[in-house]
Amino acid sequence: MGVDFIYPEFEVIRNESRCIACRVCERQCSNEVHAWSERRGVMMSDESRCVNCQRCVSLCPTRALKIVRSDCRLRENANWTDATIKEVYKQAGSGGVLLSSMGNPNPLPVYWDRILINASQVTNPPIDPLREPMETRVSLGKRPQRIERDDEGGIICDLQPQIELSMPVMFSAMSYGSISYNAHASLARAATELGIMYNTGEGGLHEDFYAYGPHTIVQVASGRFGVHEDFLNAGAAIEIKMGQGAKPGIGGHLPGAKIVGDISRTRMIPEGSDAISPAPHHDIYSIEDLRQLVFSLKEATSYRKPVIVKVAAVHNIAAIASGIARSGADIIAIDGFRGGTGAAPTRIRDNVGIPIELALASVDQRLRDEGIRNDVSIVCGGSIRSASDVVKAIALGADACYVATAALLALGCHLCRTCHTGKCNWGIATQRPDLVKRLNPEIGSERLVNLMNAWRHEIKELIGGMGINSIEALKGNRLMLRGVGLTEKELSILGINHAGE
Repeated sequence: MGVDFIYPEFEVIRNESRCIACRVCERQCSNEVHAWSERRGVMMSDESRCVNCQRCVSLCPTRALKIVRSDCRLRENANWTDATIKEVYKQAGSGGVLLSSMGNPNPLPVYWDRILINASQVTNPPIDPLREPMETRVSLGKRPQRIERDDEGGIICDLQPQIELSMPVMFSAMSYGSISYNAHASLARAATELGIMYNTGEGGLHEDFYAYGPHTIVQVASGRFGVHEDFLNAGAAIEIKMGQGAKPGIGGHLPGAKIVGDISRTRMIPEGSDAISPAPHHDIYSIEDLRQLVFSLKEATSYRKPVIVKVAAVHNIAAIASGIARSGADIIAIDGFRGGTGAAPTRIRDNVGIPIELALASVDQRLRDEGIRNDVSIVCGGSIRSASDVVKAIALGADACYVATAALLALGCHLCRTCHTGKCNWGIATQRPDLVKRLNPEIGSERLVNLMNAWRHEIKELIGGMGINSIEALKGNRLMLRGVGLTEKELSILGINHAGE
């Protein structure tokens, strides 16, 4: 028995009365699901190849196609589910590790959906964002513990390097290689127009995108791909990637088949060679080692760039963050277990790490308790899906949020979770020239700008409804949050009261 004997997960429903055999579906499907049968004179479908990316459905001119999940299942078993059995079959046939893309899809608690926002009514009236000033700008970096003045009473503004954002959202790390040139171009252009930042990921920075440097965060990962002095000085900030929410404790791997042309030159490795980032940085085995790298990067950039340390949300995250804050880092980025990825071992993605909501709240409280909250800013990521998630994250203690999956959805991603195959039909997670050109970077950047402008307006409405007129006044203001259906322990970690209290 092998996986080939298992009925396909999806079925292609073709309405023969509508189908005009234009063969658009055949030309558009990178997985070769659709084909024209000369002998029968009809379109045929190999459903075993279908990943439900919806490309054919979206572009069918006569709406003749529909993709549905198959109702053919193995015999019901609460312990050995249909999906579990099929995964055993796959590994028995291949002898390999299961790979998956995007974030954890399992029905685990989403704490954002169990947290409600309080609103002002009478004694503290709400603020109308259409008629009254609202401040969504934020600065990320070290802040002084107290206001200092000169002999004449003027405020001394001697700040460490900062990241200036027009709103508390940034595009998270996605490397050139895991996503396409056009996807990177869309993110870079949108970040520049919006006045926010996008992150290069661990694949270096293509020379065409140096022009967007003031709105770029450059990343240094364990493989050091594409890292050199010009790269470090090109961005507005430097991020040391220690961990990733989708695969804590695991390094990165871009197959040699994707290391071609500009990707090879940007990453500074030979064409066709696998780009493997080890799980640990081999020069970091303590907070002291991390401090050495932080200050090496600051030295290399003349102390003009803030340094971010990105870690995955794990069980001891509060203590880890405390150490990072004392290492000299300016910003801590925490990535929750629902964070997306181009490719990760399925078992790691689905079973390792903790929710960003709990990690964020515990880190913010620990840093406050130790009196070092102003020494570092906090950025959280890992399935930030909407403006309300952003507002809740800031109230739990974040200074800003990273978004990635939401940004890819704005570009046309249909979350089919097959990024690791390199056959993205929407031109995003692919390097095939015929697929890359399907994403128009001008249209892509416009859609990203539209999404973020919509979120900005919703953020203003949400905080205005609380009677708050700035992001700074919302930060860590947990009194404005209430939990629903949470245990006492969960409420305690989050630092919020239950609804009705």
